[in-house]
Amino acid sequence: MNKPHLLLLPGLLCDYRLWRHQAEELAEIAHITHADLTQSDSVAELASQVLAQAPEQTFALVGHSLGGDVALEIMRRAPHRVFALALMDTSAHADSTLDAQARLELMRQAECDFPAVVTALLPRLLHPGHLQNKALVHEVMVMAEHLGSVTFIRQQRALLGRMDSRASLGQIACPTLLLCGLQDLITPPALHLEMQQSIEGAQLAQIEESGHLTPMEQPHRVTCNLKDWLGTLQRPSPQMLRE
Repeated sequence: MNKPHLLLLPGLLCDYRLWRHQAEELAEIAHITHADLTQSDSVAELASQVLAQAPEQTFALVGHSLGGDVALEIMRRAPHRVFALALMDTSAHADSTLDAQARLELMRQAECDFPAVVTALLPRLLHPGHLQNKALVHEVMVMAEHLGSVTFIRQQRALLGRMDSRASLGQIACPTLLLCGLQDLITPPALHLEMQQSIEGAQLAQIEESGHLTPMEQPHRVTCNLKDWLGTLQRPSPQMLRE
């Protein structure tokens, strides 16, 4: 039987390293593709770029944080290309006025002292217990510093301009998994419960002892949830794979 295609969309200041554990463990059951979300300051344009890079066959789409916003835009414009959807640590809301002001301030700070901005963000990105995990903190810092201030500001502009997706959630018709860290301060569980109520048949997994970077904080639990999710999906037919 043909393996399904799994397209992974990372979050703000994240790249393929966010999905290292999942990509390694799921490679036996799926073809893995990593999307690049660093080349535009518009969610709509990022969605266009992802679709241009995506497999020609239908694919399962997994988005984390900013990647979830891009995934929701893809679902609006090309739902026929996605046979299953997973949204992790994601909000369907646009920024409030206060959120936008905080984002603009972070962008200003990043122009002057980007490493200090990343350090200040860590308590919001990670579960308190994981702030003492030197290896994990180092991995997050290296990933963020590799992407740099220009990418950070570009991605923040994309988030500032993203549309509110709540009205379109009811149009999602493919099998959907919602997953979040139970202690996520940026996109807390309540936002995922809200999405679950709007997406028919959506499953919800809340991961204990995890903040916003759930794929890195609890890699085994996230991988197991994705593996179970992929295992229960009806694989696309050969005809669908050719379309």
